[in-house]
Amino acid sequence: MVIPSNNRLTQPLIRENGGHRPVAWDEALHRVAQGFRAAIEKHDPRTFGMFSCSKTTNELNYVAQKFVRSVIGSNNIDSCNRT
Repeated sequence: MVIPSNNRLTQPLIRENGGHRPVAWDEALHRVAQGFRAAIEKHDPRTFGMFSCSKTTNELNYVAQKFVRSVIGSNNIDSCNRT
């Protein structure tokens, strides 16, 4: 595992056999996509929710809501923009 002296991760890790192993970004993102797919197939897209941040840009909030609605198939997205 590659952890520099300041304890920051420098590459993705996958939990396996009770520990973690370093992987390439492609494998890590593939694993995340598999997890999303499995959860959506097992339950329902409406069980997925996302919370975005009001301190980020409008463009990033737009991309987040577009992802949740178009890719996942859920309208469950919220943020703390009401302050």
